[in-house]
Amino acid sequence: MRHSIEKALLEAFPWNRPWTQKRGMRVKINEVEALVGITKKNIRFYEAEGLLTPRRNSENGYRDYGEAEVETLRQIKLLRKLGVPLEEIRTMQTGAHTVGDGMRRHLITLERDRANLEQSIQLCDRLTGCQERLADLDAGAVLAEMDAMEQSGTTFQNKQRLDIRVRYVAPVVIALLTVALMAALAALIFWAYLMDPADAPPLLLMLVLAAMPLLVAGGVVLALVQRIREIGRGEEDDAKNY
Repeated sequence: MRHSIEKALLEAFPWNRPWTQKRGMRVKINEVEALVGITKKNIRFYEAEGLLTPRRNSENGYRDYGEAEVETLRQIKLLRKLGVPLEEIRTMQTGAHTVGDGMRRHLITLERDRANLEQSIQLCDRLTGCQERLADLDAGAVLAEMDAMEQSGTTFQNKQRLDIRVRYVAPVVIALLTVALMAALAALIFWAYLMDPADAPPLLLMLVLAAMPLLVAGGVVLALVQRIREIGRGEEDDAKNY
């Protein structure tokens, strides 16, 4: 199996051939990017996920990639192009699952996805015969039918779930600006006290005044975390499900 994969990769990426002839050679991430055909961001991501563990050069601290790391990246690239989840790849790397085990598990997922896609295609095909304008469409009846299909096991793509991600941007930006403003205000209070301690109000009062914007900033951060959790759970979109 491994030899067939290597052969396919060499045919797809002929510039890999010299690498296989240089045993023990170690290269930098830019060269790996060209050898395997995946981006540096992908490589860093796989390292963060624990799927790739290159060693560091003791002289300069940079990561060095050898033949084993390049082969690992080829394997990851192959499996990811087939849609295999990262967790399944991790399980195969540990040896808990063979390639055949992982493929059988993934095939079940693909078969389920295909069945769901076929259901969506059939529903879309029926709607192609609808001559009504969108304003006149009885969406409730179609949604009720889809709900019944979901009850029987069908899963639709539901792109609506992706729509809520953009809502993170505004709360985060507003929260960051508020926190920065409150922090600047607290710093200004401390600065004013240090510039003229003799004429400044009592230290305890200054600490209270400085703590107020910091408390506000902390409250904003907590509210932001709660808001993100609500958006993640889709609480504000519950009404759209009915």
